[in-house]
Amino acid sequence: MIQQIDHIGIAVKDLEKASRYYEESLGLELHGTEVVESQKVKTAFFEAGDVHIELLEATSPDSPIAKFIEKKGEGIHHIAFRTDDINGQLGKAKDSGVALIHEVPIDGAGEKLVAFLHPKSTYGVLTELCMSK
Repeated sequence: MIQQIDHIGIAVKDLEKASRYYEESLGLELHGTEVVESQKVKTAFFEAGDVHIELLEATSPDSPIAKFIEKKGEGIHHIAFRTDDINGQLGKAKDSGVALIHEVPIDGAGEKLVAFLHPKSTYGVLTELCMSK
């Protein structure tokens, strides 16, 4: 079951520069950075109420984030929904005709399992499902 919006992923070219904006201009507190090898990104998390802001910087030119920025520029990359049953949620999405990017959850940032739904099936929004391990 979907519990809430967990975070909004924002693709950036320079994680340190973008982090300074969120800290200094918006007054949000940095809650840590992490390299996610499976996604070829470095992330930084900020809290805004019950929702996190996840900044994503590519660590490789073939990273999905690098490709996203090359095609669309910096900006909102995805919306992540927290669930307590990621496999059940993936099955529900698949059964309703949604194209899955990940049939099986993979390791994500923050000790979570994640899986993405294809934006062609989600009205143009790259949608992430996430669940704490």
